[in-house]
Amino acid sequence: MSTNLKYLSLGILVFQTTSLVLTMRYSRTLKEEGPRYLSSTAVVVAELLKIMACILLVYKDSKCSVRALNRVLHDEILNKPMETLKLAIPSGIYTLQNNLLYVALSNLDAATYQVTYQLKILTTALFSVSMLSKKLGVYQWLSLVILMTGVAFVQWPSDSQELDSKEHSAGSQFVGLMAVLIACFSSGFAGVYFEKILKETKQSVWIRNIQLGFFGSIFGLMGVYIYDGELVSKNGFFQGYNQLTWIVVVLQALGGLVIAAVIKYADNILKGFATSLSIILSTLISYFWLEDFVPTSVFFLGAILVITATFLYGYDPKPAGNPTKA
Repeated sequence: MSTNLKYLSLGILVFQTTSLVLTMRYSRTLKEEGPRYLSSTAVVVAELLKIMACILLVYKDSKCSVRALNRVLHDEILNKPMETLKLAIPSGIYTLQNNLLYVALSNLDAATYQVTYQLKILTTALFSVSMLSKKLGVYQWLSLVILMTGVAFVQWPSDSQELDSKEHSAGSQFVGLMAVLIACFSSGFAGVYFEKILKETKQSVWIRNIQLGFFGSIFGLMGVYIYDGELVSKNGFFQGYNQLTWIVVVLQALGGLVIAAVIKYADNILKGFATSLSIILSTLISYFWLEDFVPTSVFFLGAILVITATFLYGYDPKPAGNPTKA
């Protein structure tokens, strides 16, 4: 049974990671009549869906009792304002990160994005060392060096990029790269900060996600008003929304919750497999279906190094057993 759950977890992790990136990329490059949907509004809708999903999960944990649900929400959120306010910082950073992912995938192909975004392993490790006093082993430090080398190879300019400069300017590539790098740093900091909060309190992950979603919605709406307020007043909040847009929004909203639910069945090796398969699938689909990416030998070398680093970072060498005395 545990083996079946592990493989199911692997499948879910690969599906969520790959499908979100590919559908988001496709939705941002698909040529349609009329205005394109606003990524800032999609982030807000995803946060609202996440809140609804978490409330349902808390309702389930409360034995499907509305009274018990109200009591939990009141006791854990309203009666603990300072605990709730702690989530404002990571929530604001996550909102920024989610907006940056749309920017990145509007300017980078899915394969390049997938590989480069693995730099979040590096930022998470560095923030874990500085904020949680976590100690990294030799294999983990080595994996971080390999990771940086691999990402550098993936970002190395090729002849095909020069030929395609009419469609993808160097400027847009730079914007996409900067968006991914900032997203990696924000992901690393927010993730470690959130982990620190979870360790300090006994609130459930679902309650914490409701708090995150609440602040995320507020920060997201502020972003909509500041950057897209004029467009929203002209064409509406849901301008350009179609079936594909809603798929992207649902994947973004529920993806993190699905991963949180299955991650306990997935060890580091399984997560490494999921990342590797996701990179390979993104590369194949970008090349054969989206047709916005031509892999080079340098890209393959970089991708192999990143995949190797992912496995190496999760490698936990077992200490040699002490010989028993006679």
